[in-house]
Amino acid sequence: MRPLRILCLTVLLTFILAGCATTPSRYDWEQHLRGDNIVMLGEVHDNPEHHRLRAGVLRRAVEAGWRPALAMEQFDRERQPDIERARRERPHDARHVIHLAGLAIDQSRNTWPWEHYQPFIELALEYDLPLIAANLSRADIGKIMKDGYAAVFDAPALESLGLARPPPADLQATQERAIARGHCNALPPAMIPAMTRGQLARDAVMAATVSRHAERGVVLLAGNSHVNRIIGAPRWLGPELLARTVVIGYLEDQATTVTSGPKPFDTVVLTIAATRSDPCADLLLRFKKAG
Repeated sequence: MRPLRILCLTVLLTFILAGCATTPSRYDWEQHLRGDNIVMLGEVHDNPEHHRLRAGVLRRAVEAGWRPALAMEQFDRERQPDIERARRERPHDARHVIHLAGLAIDQSRNTWPWEHYQPFIELALEYDLPLIAANLSRADIGKIMKDGYAAVFDAPALESLGLARPPPADLQATQERAIARGHCNALPPAMIPAMTRGQLARDAVMAATVSRHAERGVVLLAGNSHVNRIIGAPRWLGPELLARTVVIGYLEDQATTVTSGPKPFDTVVLTIAATRSDPCADLLLRFKKAG
């Protein structure tokens, strides 16, 4: 009897492990990926695990019937015609979209790990989801930093985006601190307000992009700072849209958790840190070379 019992336990254990290996893990918050909800998925740009997990979440939701628009920080808003052209020319070729709307624009300064974003583009093409360029270009950000918002936006656009008046004092101050920390506290103090203008403009544009597609439901893929409820795109959404917005931060294991006060994310997915060189050392070296 004993060998038979061992055999039965072995078979049972094998079955359980096989089931665990083939069944993808799900999060409680995935129930919000439906209807006209707005879902903002953050990221650390060079962390492959963040992209893999988010792609799995979105694929499950789309396969279950959700058909949101997919807005991406990685594409500048001027590249929307290139996205549409690529889809007309090769409707199922994600690499063609990346080439025309991403890589072909500025090969020398490309900073996006496109191999990690390709699965999202493939999903949009496979299910014919709107694929939306959601970011400001470097050129526009440079103009805003130098000459203010009016250098890029006319008066009606400024009003529509919420940039016609100075931002709330708490948003300005918190964003300035985030800019300084994000640059290893190495920026000249006089440069921080200008960089903050650029960041606020990017968040306002991303929020406006989300708003235009909110009727069908929309997913925004962007860095954690852009989806942050305290300083990011959610701050620029109206109350009705904000009420149906879910914000997921994808952080690394060294990230600190906010325990009091307003929460930047509704939920946090924590992963191990990606292997990378010291970003502060790299940044200081760039500053030194630039004089």
